[in-house]
Amino acid sequence: MDQSMIPVGGPDELREKAELAVWFGGASLACWLCCPFWMLVSFVSLPLAFVGLVRACVEYHASKSGRGSTTRAVVGAGLSLLGAAAAITYMIFLANHPDLPVQE
Repeated sequence: MDQSMIPVGGPDELREKAELAVWFGGASLACWLCCPFWMLVSFVSLPLAFVGLVRACVEYHASKSGRGSTTRAVVGAGLSLLGAAAAITYMIFLANHPDLPVQE
């Protein structure tokens, strides 16, 4: 048997590497709580949230075939949605109030 076809990690190791939606969703929210420069945070948090949403969709579909946790996929999607909503809301607020200084 060819050595390149043998998987290196077991199923549990592969599953832990695959479940990243919670991490991306949590990072998109943690940015808002940890960094006071909200204008910069919104440009970092929005891509993290979108990546978290995509990963949550992938993980949800994988969980249907027994390769992942449905709960973790749903939690990751929820955290990502909250992070994206916060970023979009802040950008809309700044666009509607150009006379206000950007919070620092």
